[in-house]
Amino acid sequence: MAGLRLGPLLRHVDWETGAGATVWVEADRPCEAEVRCADGAGGTARTWRIADHHYALIPVSGLRPGGETAYRVLLDGEQVWPLPDSPFPDSTIRTPAPGADPTDPAPVRVAFGSCRWAAPPSDASHDPVGPDALDTLAQALARAPEAPRPDVLVLLGDQVYADETSTETRRWLAERRDLSEPPGEQVADYEEYTRLYYESWLDPEVRWLLSTVPSCMIFDDHDVIDDWNTSEAWQRRMRATPWWRERILSGLMSYWVHQHLGNLSPAELAADPLYAEVRAAEDGTEALREFAARADADPGYTRWSYRRDFGRTRLLMVDTRAARVLEEGRRAMLTDKELAWVREQAMEGVGGAPGLPGPEETETSGSYDHLLLGTSLPWLLPHFVHDVEAWNASVCGGRRGGRWARIAEDLRQRGDLEHWAAFPESFDALTDTIATVGGAPGAPATISVLSGDVHHAYVATPDWSRWPSRPPRSQVRQLTCSPVHNSIYASIRLGFRFGWSAAGRALGRAFRRHGRVPHPRLSWHKTGGPWFGNQLMTLTLRGRTAHLRLDQAQSDPSGGGARLVTALETDWAGQGVPGGS
Repeated sequence: MAGLRLGPLLRHVDWETGAGATVWVEADRPCEAEVRCADGAGGTARTWRIADHHYALIPVSGLRPGGETAYRVLLDGEQVWPLPDSPFPDSTIRTPAPGADPTDPAPVRVAFGSCRWAAPPSDASHDPVGPDALDTLAQALARAPEAPRPDVLVLLGDQVYADETSTETRRWLAERRDLSEPPGEQVADYEEYTRLYYESWLDPEVRWLLSTVPSCMIFDDHDVIDDWNTSEAWQRRMRATPWWRERILSGLMSYWVHQHLGNLSPAELAADPLYAEVRAAEDGTEALREFAARADADPGYTRWSYRRDFGRTRLLMVDTRAARVLEEGRRAMLTDKELAWVREQAMEGVGGAPGLPGPEETETSGSYDHLLLGTSLPWLLPHFVHDVEAWNASVCGGRRGGRWARIAEDLRQRGDLEHWAAFPESFDALTDTIATVGGAPGAPATISVLSGDVHHAYVATPDWSRWPSRPPRSQVRQLTCSPVHNSIYASIRLGFRFGWSAAGRALGRAFRRHGRVPHPRLSWHKTGGPWFGNQLMTLTLRGRTAHLRLDQAQSDPSGGGARLVTALETDWAGQGVPGGS
């Protein structure tokens, strides 16, 4: 009898019709996978094989729009989910109701965060990095199944840590190979990557949460290795390392299987030639491996970015790792083709050239009300950090001569100087895209840049008063939330607090002068935070309004486990005020 090795994960829910969804599973052998819903909806799919693992992405059809139904997973006709004696409520699929009364729209709730180190604590009574925010969210939802829950969980990177393994995983690795040989205690191949996903997604609370709340995912560096694709020199050094090729191919292959496919709609899956090839093959490993090799060699070969629309909310998840151009002198966070795609997707449905609406236009003339740009790396950083990265990019490019360029490259790799600010032309291009979309006739009410990576949370608001063209009318925010579950060292707290300070801004200006960096066209200010701890943000979008809540996972002093404590609630709405916040 086939067994359920991993999952189920509820991934894509169809917001256009409210009648379909996809569910991802891994079985322990080839089989027919089925989702059977209590209301009669369902679907089946045959498993496909990668490196002796068997997966299925099951399309579910016939769902009732605006409804909720419990579901079961069967393999070769035998029920494998829910688990026997599960303490959690039934996993359900909730569907939107397209075509509802536009004067009373239902809210869209988007929870997001990044950086989840999944290793369980060795002492069950004490987690050295504090309570896991995803575990705590799952417990809260399980205790109150009728309470509002996210319509989608947006995971902004570092879903697994290939370069920071747990004690238990290291023991398992030591049974496979000699850990004195590189890459040592880091993962080396596809099989070892699967161990990371088991450790993360078999956590009982997270397993149930991902089975009942749809998720969107994108990788960041630790999904492959810390500071992945920092620079041309970094890439050259890594490609000369004997173990790197297997690591990068396995990282991309495992990401495609476990995360990327579930981001896609059934129509996108049907049009994907690699997915068709893998499903048709007796073993799709070599086809996927060849794809990963070409994707690593050419940042323009494939697109990991994607778009999801949730009613009148648009999410663009942007790949800020594999799409980089690293050649010094041409450095870019995104290839020209990728940047053009982001602009095209953001502009679709908002009208023509920037400008104030004419008499025939209304504030809701666009096809969506809220734009969410999911980028694992923050667009707007603490000022000192931004200025140092801009200085570093200039000096690495030779602005202060060869000796300084060598010093700056060493600092770039040691200091993680590889955010948007380290790609100045890309920073300006993203800023221009946001301004253009926010200034178009049918501009969305809000534009939110959702990010993680930096192990603290904050809200930053751009000041468009020096912007050379008409500023956006949309309310624009940088919303950064991390970690979900990870360490926050005292040095991180001190460094980022300094980064936002007046002294940090002054020192940053000195770096800019040394690097001969032009005065920035955009300024911004912190309007919330910084907050440190394991945390999640939730945006609730309704009509033209946005409500933001930041919840931190904290140990319950009464001994009742962990609880989510709200650290921030704030609202904004409307088209915004040019030059204002």
